[in-house]
Amino acid sequence: MIQVENLSKRYGSKLAVNNASFEARPGRVTGFLGPNGAGKSTTMRMILGLDAPSEGRTLVDGKPYTHSASPLSTVGALLDAKAVHTGRSARNHLRAMAATHGIPNSRVDEVISMTGLDRVAKRKVGGFSLGMGQRLGIASALLGDPKTLIFDEPVNGLDPEGVTWVRNLCRFLASEGRTVFLSSHLMSEMAQTADDLVIIGRGEIIAKGPINEIISGQGEVRTLVRTDDVEALSQALAGSRAQIKQLDHNTVEVAGVTGHEVARAAFDSRVFVYELTPRELSLEEAYMRLTQNTVEYQSGNPNMIHGAQEAK
Repeated sequence: MIQVENLSKRYGSKLAVNNASFEARPGRVTGFLGPNGAGKSTTMRMILGLDAPSEGRTLVDGKPYTHSASPLSTVGALLDAKAVHTGRSARNHLRAMAATHGIPNSRVDEVISMTGLDRVAKRKVGGFSLGMGQRLGIASALLGDPKTLIFDEPVNGLDPEGVTWVRNLCRFLASEGRTVFLSSHLMSEMAQTADDLVIIGRGEIIAKGPINEIISGQGEVRTLVRTDDVEALSQALAGSRAQIKQLDHNTVEVAGVTGHEVARAAFDSRVFVYELTPRELSLEEAYMRLTQNTVEYQSGNPNMIHGAQEAK
């Protein structure tokens, strides 16, 4: 279990993390989300004792991680896949780590096989692709068979098969009762992987809790409606709280009223409806609503590209 209590970190005049508190519990995958520069990596580094907090504290299984007698068996972490000796082979890198904890070479072979590195285990790490480096970083995290896993952008550089593998791995590790804490910018993957979320913006926690509660808390359910007579349906819903957005010639999205109310209004007005589908906000939509005022680096309007080209 990871506990973060009133955690703050200052770098000179910059407050990178401000009074953050949350938990990542055993048996669950906790996703850590936030815009670039929000304080995610800094928080992870403080959990691992790589940076000292200005205020507050972090605990792993009830005590600071730096007090652990067997760090690799307590927490397995992937923060920077490039933080390896590039002149060593993948197998020798893992064997060097294993030697510090008395971990047998048979375990090295296990994690190499588990992460799909068998064919490149004898190659020097300096020649690895980004995806292969990520797999080696995950193998390093699994080496000590730890109860807690911390992954910072573990799917970065992986192909679709690798992304699916990481998702299934995280779910499997949590099913064994381990604590899995990971960050990612891939909302579709986080939606399929995480049980709980912690969302940080400009160093402050802006949402935390089960993923479904966070999503449902950002907007009411909308209803996708397909009908041959959009105008008649709009008239049937006139005077109600319904907000209608037409998606194409026979499809609308209705907010403000329930699907049952849409169906009743259509039935009473004899409007033929052949689809009624509840549509909750996606994780990406909920995330964008929560973080819209905390994004440090705002992107420009894509249409400006065409304007610039025309100006030339």
